[in-house]
Amino acid sequence: MNEITGFKEWQVVCDALASGRQAILLRKGGIHEGRQGFSFAHKSFFLFPTRFHVQGDQVREGSVTPLPEWQVGDPIRITHHVEAPWAITLTDWDQVAALEPFHIYSKQTVRDRFDWEGKGMSSGSIHLALVRVRQLASPWEFPYEASFGGCRSWIQLPEPPAHWQQTARPVIDEDALATLQDRLGNLSPGPLAKSDCN
Repeated sequence: MNEITGFKEWQVVCDALASGRQAILLRKGGIHEGRQGFSFAHKSFFLFPTRFHVQGDQVREGSVTPLPEWQVGDPIRITHHVEAPWAITLTDWDQVAALEPFHIYSKQTVRDRFDWEGKGMSSGSIHLALVRVRQLASPWEFPYEASFGGCRSWIQLPEPPAHWQQTARPVIDEDALATLQDRLGNLSPGPLAKSDCN
């Protein structure tokens, strides 16, 4: 059986990805990412919505309702799957700042992530991934487990419903995704950075 991976992201950002408002992910990583720090180590994963650390001033758009973090046994509802065609590490703040039209994070949130240093991650860097988001035909539900907790990005999920891949539909079409990729590539006269995807 293949490992089924979940990517933990704030519910409000999951909502932006689900609506097509956002098709990139910006991540520095959490304190439990391991010695090497965060990377977009998986090209295919499910969005796992979280409430942890979310405050209204950390995003510029979307509805943020203060809720406690998930507890063991709470029902988790997975509605979207993601593929990352490419991921890069940015070390130029001007390039990072130019991404503002493409996401809902506040400028201060992105700056804080860019400047943060620790757990194998250096100050003055942030990871960017272009993502292709697909909505599952029916929500996938399972109970929250203790193994899903902690300040880390990647978690292992149970086996998903059969045939979900055949019935999932893209949130935005390939032409729109290609246009976004072109716009991201035009942020700099040269390559933005090396690929992070394995």
